[in-house]
Amino acid sequence: MSDNILIPRLAIIGVGLIGGSLALALKEAGAVGEVIGCGRGKPNLEKAIELGVIDTYSRDPLEAVKGADVVFLATPVNTLGLVTQLCLPGLKPGAIITDGGSVKGEVVRSIEPLLPDGIHFVPGHPIAGTENSGVGAAFSSLYRGKRCILTPTQNTDSRALELIKQMWTVVGSNVVQMTLEKHDKVLAAISHLPHMVAYSLVNAVGSYDHYEENILEYSAGGFRDFTRIASSDPTMWRDVAETNREALLEMMEQFEVFFAELKSDISAGNGDKLFEFFQRSKQLRDAIL
Repeated sequence: MSDNILIPRLAIIGVGLIGGSLALALKEAGAVGEVIGCGRGKPNLEKAIELGVIDTYSRDPLEAVKGADVVFLATPVNTLGLVTQLCLPGLKPGAIITDGGSVKGEVVRSIEPLLPDGIHFVPGHPIAGTENSGVGAAFSSLYRGKRCILTPTQNTDSRALELIKQMWTVVGSNVVQMTLEKHDKVLAAISHLPHMVAYSLVNAVGSYDHYEENILEYSAGGFRDFTRIASSDPTMWRDVAETNREALLEMMEQFEVFFAELKSDISAGNGDKLFEFFQRSKQLRDAIL
């Protein structure tokens, strides 16, 4: 076995864009030995074999995790507690469970109470993705130059945390740590709210019935770019909205304040205030780049 091997045996539960891209990146870096995939859909798992994403698979989580050093959970956040329960009887002592869920508080509350002594959990969230799903969407450079947030708790084993840090660093991520609460509030602002806005915008325009035709057919680059994320997996985003409810509602209320301000300025025909609003927004956006 290569000296570069960080994880001799990796089990991925949910072999799609997120889990599949992690496997490809670790393989490309020579940092993983055997990769076992697990999921409900046999055609997707067979495609994962064909694409070289995984080496073997089982549709039974308990079987898939046997002998695994690290188990990466990449299923919708509402399922992570149940998936962990199914995996636990098959895990060897010292095994590490980690995840890619974009909500951390609810995930930790559902998983940590289940863990027996000797099984470690490192909550994580790679800030990367596309609107595409399934293993065919996976690619090895997905995490390169992106941030990965780890949210260890007082129960997190320090050696397990260090190994998961190394795992994300090897695939090109910039790893940061923060509290569960901060993570969920930050993600509500920079990810969850934009998805809610995009879904709402597509519904609003698609339901506009002033004309017989579907005016979405006229959409050009700006509309398509802005609403790209509304093509994301509805199951995933239903779960995010349910499990990060409080932080998301706080950000939606914040958005409503500014949208109401903009609506008021447009209604009043106040060009100076409109310019100031747009200029402030442009400066904030340009500062990101």
